[in-house]
Amino acid sequence: MSAFHRSILVGSVLSGALLLACAGPAHAAGSTTGATPQDAVHHDRLPSLRGLLPRPEDFSNGQAHPARPIPFLVQKGNLGDGALQTSAIVSALPAAGAGFEGIGEGFSGPQGAFTIQYAPPDTVGAVGATQYVQVVNDALAVFDKSTKAVVYGPVPTNTLWQGFGGGCENNNDGDPVVVYDQIAGRWVVSQFSVSTTPYLQCVAVSATSDATGAWYRYSFSYGSVFPDYPKMGVWPDAYYETFNMFGNTFQGAKLCAYDRSAMLNGQPATQQCFQLSSSYGGVLPSDLDGSTLPPSGSPNYMMNFTSNALNLWRFHVDWSNPGNTTLTGPINIPVAGFSAGCSGGGTCIPQSGTRNKLDSLADRLMFRLAYRNFGDHESLVLNHTVLAGSGKGNPTKNNYTGIRWYEIRNPAGTPVVYQQSTYAPDSTYRWMGSIAMDKLGDMALGYSASSSSIHPAIRYTGREVGDPLDTMQAEQTILAGTGSQTGNLSRWGDYSAMTVDPVDDCTFWYTTEYLVNDGSFNWHTRIASFKFPTCQ
Repeated sequence: MSAFHRSILVGSVLSGALLLACAGPAHAAGSTTGATPQDAVHHDRLPSLRGLLPRPEDFSNGQAHPARPIPFLVQKGNLGDGALQTSAIVSALPAAGAGFEGIGEGFSGPQGAFTIQYAPPDTVGAVGATQYVQVVNDALAVFDKSTKAVVYGPVPTNTLWQGFGGGCENNNDGDPVVVYDQIAGRWVVSQFSVSTTPYLQCVAVSATSDATGAWYRYSFSYGSVFPDYPKMGVWPDAYYETFNMFGNTFQGAKLCAYDRSAMLNGQPATQQCFQLSSSYGGVLPSDLDGSTLPPSGSPNYMMNFTSNALNLWRFHVDWSNPGNTTLTGPINIPVAGFSAGCSGGGTCIPQSGTRNKLDSLADRLMFRLAYRNFGDHESLVLNHTVLAGSGKGNPTKNNYTGIRWYEIRNPAGTPVVYQQSTYAPDSTYRWMGSIAMDKLGDMALGYSASSSSIHPAIRYTGREVGDPLDTMQAEQTILAGTGSQTGNLSRWGDYSAMTVDPVDDCTFWYTTEYLVNDGSFNWHTRIASFKFPTCQ
């Protein structure tokens, strides 16, 4: 979420949308054709990121920012959970160790030291052929994958647009996303420019697999409508990006496709977008994992959630004739009953040693919507935060949160929930998850964990493909935080990132935030990796 605009209350209703969702079995309501094409405002080529001096910034004051709420109408309250896994299966989940330090308080690299300006960090990262790129609100760093050493950074993220002109160069507004396009061996970094109008999405595509080398840079305009909470996915025919759009009020999710082929070659590029109604928000685009591409001509799959159901759209772009571009759906996919955590996505996560509570972000799906084609089936994995304790008969008892995760199969036909559960082995609050699958179908789920007796910690669980369906293994701790967030600052995270190494297609890399000491604007981030021993 925006470094400027916080904790949106994402929700959906079952009627009144641009595309009407139907109750009952998975069902597609219809199709909209003809997306609106728009040229990039500007594009150019950066010869080398290594050759730039970091842009100066004013680090005099830390900034936290208020929420931009939108209608929240998904199921909430103490209604119990229809897929609760309260105990883990006995299995040897691989150890990740403590990992290594990412951008945060005390972090430094070849380009100098980092000073915290914003909270939360909105931590995101991706793994490539030889490097790991991490981006947080206002800063970027590149690590050597083998040595874990910082090879570039930390620098303000808009250093990547130095010399570009306009808002992308002059503003460093955050909501960053980084993904690795393993089809082409390229990096894609985006953040928005919202301090000035027109509001822009700034997108950069590396010219090679070296994130410190040349980049092709683009800006796409959204006029005077604020494009909040952008999320990106890699697909063969486009880079897909989704937004929550705000005018005077919430206007609904915007679903966009950027011309990937043109951007890989530094050529003029266009975007094509569909605007949903205000009944829909928090939509994620699918992001490709693995070397097996989707079937030829496959649309990008996009999802959000509603009351006891998921919604799925199929976005098929035609760059030759935008009139043939289609958005089909939503397909309403019933799931096991759940209640959104923290009474609908609010602030309720306790911490040791303070009355300060943290935001749950239980009002939306968490980044990424990871896609994989196994040849005989296609799978999507996704997660969000739900109420885990039933609290029945006593609203103050056992109202902790857990991670609801899903594997959805057959997204091109009639989608089915192949497996699902809510992971909550005890009354610790778990939230801010990110999930992915390796080439065998093993899963890894990383998240934050906290309670009144522990500081926020970084943990993960997972499952091997042969484990009983609907189950995760006993969790492991990457790092036990030693500080809690104080000073009436409730902002925490907004998202984290679990990605899969494109070289072996087995190793999971996870990054998120934690604290060393109690305080505000003193966050740290961590990067850790592991793989299941059966994946070779």
